[in-house]
Amino acid sequence: MTTHAPLPPALAGCTIVVAADRRGGDLASALERRGGHVYRAPALSIIPNEDDEDLLTRTRDLIADPPDIVIVTTGVGFRGWIDAAHENDLAEDLAAALSEAQFVARGPKAHGAIQQAGFTADWVAESETSAEVGEYLTAEGVAGRRIAIQHHGAGADGLDALLGGLGAEVVSITVYRWGPPPDPTIVHRSVVQAGAGEVDAVLFTSAPGAAEWVRAAARADTLDAIRRRAAGGRLLLAAVGPITAAPLHDADLHTTIAARGRLGSLVRCVVDHFASGAAPRVRTTAGVLEVRSGGVLLDGRFVPLSRAGTSILSELFDAAGRVLSREQLGLALPRGGESAHAVEMAIARLREALGGASVIQTIVKRGYRLTVEDPE
Repeated sequence: MTTHAPLPPALAGCTIVVAADRRGGDLASALERRGGHVYRAPALSIIPNEDDEDLLTRTRDLIADPPDIVIVTTGVGFRGWIDAAHENDLAEDLAAALSEAQFVARGPKAHGAIQQAGFTADWVAESETSAEVGEYLTAEGVAGRRIAIQHHGAGADGLDALLGGLGAEVVSITVYRWGPPPDPTIVHRSVVQAGAGEVDAVLFTSAPGAAEWVRAAARADTLDAIRRRAAGGRLLLAAVGPITAAPLHDADLHTTIAARGRLGSLVRCVVDHFASGAAPRVRTTAGVLEVRSGGVLLDGRFVPLSRAGTSILSELFDAAGRVLSREQLGLALPRGGESAHAVEMAIARLREALGGASVIQTIVKRGYRLTVEDPE
C-alpha cells in the first residue's frame, strides 16, 4: 500500500508578528499550534487603572447616583471596571446601581462583556463604531439623562462632547489607557523585518496599536517596502475589525479584516490565507511553489531554507521567470553586494535543498531564472 508524507501544517515556514498587547499570548498560541513561528511586538501597552483613585471616585459617584444609560465601548475595559469594583469591595453596590440602566454596546465584544457581567444589552452597534452609538442615542434623545461612558484607552471618540451637547449629564469611566511599547526594540525589529521579507504576516487588535506600528515603520523608513509587499500579497496585514484596520488603510496599506471581529476569526483568516491558495504562488516545472520567510512550499512539501536561500529564491519568485544577473541576486543576500562566487554557492545549496536543479535554470552569461510555466 502506498503511503504519503503528511501534509505540513498550514503555517509551516511562516513568521508571524502579533502587534498586540491585549490577548497577544492567546493569538500566538493559536498560530503556533498551526505551525507558525510567532513573536509578539506590541506597539503599545495597556496600563490598567484598577487602583486609579479617579476611577474609584467615579464608580462611587455612580453608585450614589445611578445612571440611566451605560455605554460600553470595549469588552476588556468593561471587564476591567467590574474587576476593579470587586477588588475594592464595590461590586455588589455597582451591580445594584446599574441594574435598571439601559446598556448600549459598541460591538460584539462589548456585548459579550455586558452579558458576562450579568446584565443585558439593550442595543448593539453593528458597525462597532462610536459614531453609530452617537447616532442611535441622538435619535433616541438623551436630554436630562445621566449617561456613564466606559472609554477605551484611546479616549472618548467624541461621545462625551456629543451627548453633553445634547443635554445629557455624562460621567466618563476610563478603565485603561495606552502606554509606550513594552520593548521599542522589538517593535523596530518587526517593521524592519516586515519590509525586508523576513515576516509573512502582522496581526493587529486595536486601532491605536496599528497606528503606532505604522509610525514605527515610517521612523524606520520601511513603510514603502511594507506597502509594496502587502500590495503584492507577500505580506499579510490582518486586523480584527474595520476600526482596527483604519490606520492601516489611512497609510495605504492593503489589509485583510477578520470576518467576525473575533480573535478566533483573525486566526482563521491567517490560516485561510496561507492554506487556501490566497498567498502568491507560481507553477514551475517541479510543481507549485510558494515562498515563505522560513523556506518554501514546493508541490505541497515544505522545505526549510537558510536566510540566504530564502532571499535568493524570493528574488527569483518575484521576477516570475525573468532572468536576474548574479549582481542583482548578490544584492539580495543578507550582507548585500556579495561576489558572483557567493551567489553561485548560494544557488548550488538552494538547488540541493530543493532536490535538484529543475526549479532554477542557469542562463549562460546572463544569470538565473525560475522555471515558471507559461510566465506572463
